[in-house]
Amino acid sequence: MRYRTYKNTDLRVSEVGFGLWTISTGWWGQFTEGEAIALMHKAFDLGITLFDAADTYGNGLSEELIAKAFPNQRDQVVVATKVGYDFVTHGETRGRGQREIPQDFSPDAIVRATDAALKRLKTDRIDLLQLHNIRMEQIYDDAIWIALERLKASGKIRYAGIALGPAIGWLYEGINCIREREVTSVQHIYNMLEQHPGRAMQDAATDAGKDTMFLIRVTHSSGMLEGKYTAETTFPPTDHRSHRPRSWLLNGVKKIDRLRFLENSERTLGQAALQWLLEDDRVASTLPNIYEEAQLIEFAKAPECPPLTSDEMEKIAELYADNFGVEREEPKFKGTMEIAAAAAATV
Repeated sequence: MRYRTYKNTDLRVSEVGFGLWTISTGWWGQFTEGEAIALMHKAFDLGITLFDAADTYGNGLSEELIAKAFPNQRDQVVVATKVGYDFVTHGETRGRGQREIPQDFSPDAIVRATDAALKRLKTDRIDLLQLHNIRMEQIYDDAIWIALERLKASGKIRYAGIALGPAIGWLYEGINCIREREVTSVQHIYNMLEQHPGRAMQDAATDAGKDTMFLIRVTHSSGMLEGKYTAETTFPPTDHRSHRPRSWLLNGVKKIDRLRFLENSERTLGQAALQWLLEDDRVASTLPNIYEEAQLIEFAKAPECPPLTSDEMEKIAELYADNFGVEREEPKFKGTMEIAAAAAATV
């Protein structure tokens, strides 16, 4: 494993992190507490130090799992979590598929949620607190950012950031937050198949001269870049991938065939997908979706594999520009990208 430090901080994280979404929400299969903790222990043994949770993942379950998995290793792990969804008022979130519950980003709610997360985590500090799927209005609400500064001053959180979603998009939320606020970390979707708007957000930080670094989720395009799907692959009804249109699967398999040149005796396609992300020094860490031990071992070894060559990087860029030779579909963005597209259509 290799490690990176967020710019102008002492926040050092493993280049591959462990996102607890897969083992605490039921959207990637069911895990017993023992199975979940065993995977987390294996990750730690492999050098993974970053564990990314959210208070709404299993209604606090992801944070409770961190506390149970690492009761004596608090100083050896980096705890990241998220607040913003009012699951206490609006009830159980598991089994809701792609539907969201109401959010509450009021300063009082952020403080309450942080205190509750600290209790579940059985710790006195959160290393990285992220505003979960923030909207544009929160970016310009000074009271929210004052509340985060007070949480830092109190020692309850060390650093603050945002997580964007729930689905791909959210270009202007990301860019405007980077420009207007001092955020240590931005978590967003980005991978070889889905490069927009992630690259634009990262370029915005560079253009604005900001030290913001990025935590990448959906690194393998919901498993597509692991290279194991076929046109016959099916997903259980409770699996979040079953919500994807069939064209995503069929076109994705065609795109993967064009990327097979990245596989060799020293690395898998799944490892190459992580290496492609880590070529960018603005990326602090990656959060592949982990749901089994063999896959965990594969991903954890990715930083040590031979790096992608400049020729390979150029070929990936050429393939992406040509949509990997597959007929383009109309993109379905969410967030303010949707508004921008609608406005452009009326001009």
